[in-house]
Amino acid sequence: MFKFLKEVVAGSGSGLKDFPYTIGEPYASAWGSWTHHRGNSKDDGSPVSIFSLSGSNPQDRHLVAGRNGVKRLRTVRHPNILSFLHSTEAEIPDGPAMKHTIYIVTEPVVPLSEKVKELNLGGTQRDEYFAWGLHQITKAVSFLNNDCKLVHGNVCLASVVVTQTLDWKLHAFDVLSEFDANNEASGSPMLQFEWLVGTQYKPMELTKSDWATIRKSPSWAIDSWGLGCLIYELFSGAKLARTEDLRNTASIPKSLLPDYQRLLSSAPTRRLNPSKLIDNSEFFQNKLVETIQFMEVLNLKDSVEKDSFFRKLPNVAEQLPREIVLKKLLPVLASALEFGSAAAPALTVLLKMGSWLPSDQFSAKILPTIVKLFASNDRAIRVSLLQHIDQFGESLTAQTVDEQVFPHVATGFSDTSSILRELTLKSMLVLAPKLSQRTISGSLLKYLSKLQVDEEPGIRTNTTILLGNIANYMNDGTRKRVLINAFTVRALRDTFPPARAAGIMALSVTSSYYDMTEIATRILPNIVVLTFDPDSDVRTKAFQATDQFLQIAKNHHEKLNTGDNRTVESTGIELKPGNASLLGWAMSSLTQKGKPSDHGPVSTANTSSQVSASPAATATADALSTTVAYAPSTSSTLDQAAPASARSSVDGWGDLEDAVDHEENGSDKDGWDDVDPFEDKPSPSLLSNIQAAQKRPVVQPKQPVANPSKSQPLKASKPEDDPLWGPIAAAAPKITGKSSDIKPSTSHDDVDDLWGDIAAPPPKSSGRPLKPAAANNDDLWGEIAARPPATKARPLASSSRGRGTKPAQSKLGAQRIGRTSSTGM
Repeated sequence: MFKFLKEVVAGSGSGLKDFPYTIGEPYASAWGSWTHHRGNSKDDGSPVSIFSLSGSNPQDRHLVAGRNGVKRLRTVRHPNILSFLHSTEAEIPDGPAMKHTIYIVTEPVVPLSEKVKELNLGGTQRDEYFAWGLHQITKAVSFLNNDCKLVHGNVCLASVVVTQTLDWKLHAFDVLSEFDANNEASGSPMLQFEWLVGTQYKPMELTKSDWATIRKSPSWAIDSWGLGCLIYELFSGAKLARTEDLRNTASIPKSLLPDYQRLLSSAPTRRLNPSKLIDNSEFFQNKLVETIQFMEVLNLKDSVEKDSFFRKLPNVAEQLPREIVLKKLLPVLASALEFGSAAAPALTVLLKMGSWLPSDQFSAKILPTIVKLFASNDRAIRVSLLQHIDQFGESLTAQTVDEQVFPHVATGFSDTSSILRELTLKSMLVLAPKLSQRTISGSLLKYLSKLQVDEEPGIRTNTTILLGNIANYMNDGTRKRVLINAFTVRALRDTFPPARAAGIMALSVTSSYYDMTEIATRILPNIVVLTFDPDSDVRTKAFQATDQFLQIAKNHHEKLNTGDNRTVESTGIELKPGNASLLGWAMSSLTQKGKPSDHGPVSTANTSSQVSASPAATATADALSTTVAYAPSTSSTLDQAAPASARSSVDGWGDLEDAVDHEENGSDKDGWDDVDPFEDKPSPSLLSNIQAAQKRPVVQPKQPVANPSKSQPLKASKPEDDPLWGPIAAAAPKITGKSSDIKPSTSHDDVDDLWGDIAAPPPKSSGRPLKPAAANNDDLWGEIAARPPATKARPLASSSRGRGTKPAQSKLGAQRIGRTSSTGM
C-alpha cells in the first residue's frame, strides 16, 4: 500500500488499473492547481483523501513542481504535517489527447475553509478553536524552519487541511525548498517554484526577488509572513486579495494583535520566530488548548495531577465546542483509558461525553474501549464500570456480555471488598437478560447461592431481590429447583428484617411460577409464620402475600369445582405491571428503612425516612441507590436454624421433593441443595405408601437415654413400628408399668387405626406415660399435628423427650430410610 514514488520521479504512466483506491467527489477548494477528492480504500473501505494534478505533458512545470511536493511530503514526517499514504502518476485519456496526472493519497482531510463554515462557531468558542489550530500550524512551521532548515514558502488558508479529529495539518509542499544561507552573494533563486505563490502572500523581499536579502534573513522570515496572512484570513473570514489588506486589524483579537504585527514586520530580521509565538501570546492560553495539551502528555503526569484534571474535566467539557469534544477529546480520552494512562475518574468523563453521541457511534467508538476495561486489574476502574453500567449496559450485545464481560465481572462476586460484591450483584440486573441459559444455570446461580449467606445483610437482601427480578430469564427446571428454596429456606429465615421482607415480595412477584401443591405445602406455611414477626414491615408484607396466595388457592378450588381441567395445572397469577414492579421498588426502598424495631407498615410507594447504613454500604451511599442498611435483628422465630437433614446434592438451594422436581439428583449447577426445606410435611400423594409401611413390622434400635438423672430408662420401640418413620417418630413415652397394653396397629382394619402408633405426643411432654393412640378416636389428627411455632430461637432438632444427646437427623420421605426386616413379632 505504501509505495515509493518511482513512477512519479520517472514520469512513467502505468494507468489506474492497479490503483488501490476509489476516487470520489471533489471538494470545492484546494491549494494551487491541485484538486482535492474524497476517496476510499478498495481493501477495507476506509476513507482517504486523494489530491490530483494534471498537465498536458510530463514536463509541464506544474507537474514538475507537483513531483517536488510529492517527494517532500513523503519524506517529511510530523504530527502537524499531512500524513502521506500512496502516490502514482498515470496517463489518462482526455479526448484525442492523453493527460498526465499525479495522484497523492493521504489520510482523510477537509479543506480548512469548508470546515470553518461547517462548524459555524462564534465568540469565545471560535477563538479557542482557532487558537488550537494556529498552535498546531505554528508548531509545524517551526519544525520546518528551525529543525529542518526548510522554507515552506506559501503558508495560507488554502495550505491547511483539517482531519476527522479536527486537527489542523499543513500541506502544499510544491514550493518547499532548503534554506540556502551559506551562499549569501548568490543571486540565483532560492525558491525554485516561487512563481506558484500568489503576489498577495509574498513579503516585500520575495516580491522584489531580493535573494541576497532573503539569504541574510532568518530561516523563518518568509513563513512568519505567511502565518500573518493565515491569521488575517481566519479572523476576517475572507480570502486575502491584496497585501495592503493585512493592515486592517479590526477582526484580529486584541490578545493576538501585538504578535500579528511582529509577524508582518517590514524588516525580515525583526519578524517573530514561530517557536516564540506560542509562548509569548496570551491568545493561546485558554481552556481548550490547555486541556488538549494536558491529555497529549498524560503519561508524564503524576496520579495527583491526573485525578485533579479528570475531576474538573466534566465541567470544562460543557463549556467547550461540542463538536471538538466529541471528535478530538473523546478519542484521546478513550485511548488513554485503554492503555492505562488515565485514572478511574476518566471513565465518568468518557461516559458523559459518550452520551452526546448517537447510539450507533457510541457502540462503535465507546463500547470497544469499555469492554476492554472489564479485564483491568485496577479495582477503581472496575468499581467505576459497575457504578455506571446502567449507562452502557443496554448497548452491549448478548454475545459480548456472555463471552467477554461476564467472565471478568464474575470475579467480583468473591472479592474481599463488600462494596465490589454489592456492585457486582446489582450489575446483574442489567447483564442477566443478556446471559445464556448455560451461564445462568452453571455460573450465576452458583455465585448467588453464596451471596445469600454473605456476611453483609444488605448483600443477602439484594441477592433475594435479584433472584426475583431475573426469575423470568431462567428455564422452568431451574426455577423449580431454585426459587422456593432460595426464598423460603434462606430469605424468610434471615435474621435481617429487610431480607425477610424481600423474600416475601420475591415470592409474591414470582407467584406465577409455582403450582398449587408448592403453594399449599411449602409457601403458605412459611409465610403465615411471618404474620407475627417482630418487624411490622415484615408482618404487613406477610399478610399481603398470604391474601395473594389464598386467592390463588381459591381460584384453583373454583376451577376444580367447575371441571375446568385445562387450567388446573396453571395456578399462578400472571404478572401484572403493578405486580412486576414490586421488586424494583423494594430494591430502591431498602436504603430508606429505619431500625428493625422501628419498621412501620409499608405501602407501595417509596418511603422517605432515612437510615444508617452498614460500614460497607455507607462508603458508597452516593453511588449505590439500593444499598441496604444493617441493623441487629431482634429475636424471632425466623432466627431458628434449619433442621439438619440428609444432603443429597451439592448445588445449595435445598432438597426438593421428588414429586415436585426430578432434576435435583446429581445437579451441581446453582448451589442451593445444601439447605433444607422448612418444616416439610409428607406429601398427600404418599399417603398410600405410608399406610402400607405401617403394616410392615420392623425393629427399631434402642435409643440412648437423654437424661441420666431420670429414674426410668426408656424402652425399645415395638417391633411393630415401621422403620420408615423411625427417625422422625415421636419419642416413646416413659411407661412405668404396662407398656405392653398398647396393641399393634395391624390388628385394626380401619384406616384411622393406621395412625395410632405413629401419632406424635402432646407438644409439651412431662414424661408421664401416654395412653395408646388407638384408644382415642375422637381426634385422630390432633396428636400428629405440628407443634405451634416457638417464640424464641432454639434448635429444631433438639428434644428432651427421651432421645439421646445427639438424636438422629430426620427427613420426611420414605425413600430416604433404609429398610430392615424383622423376624420376631
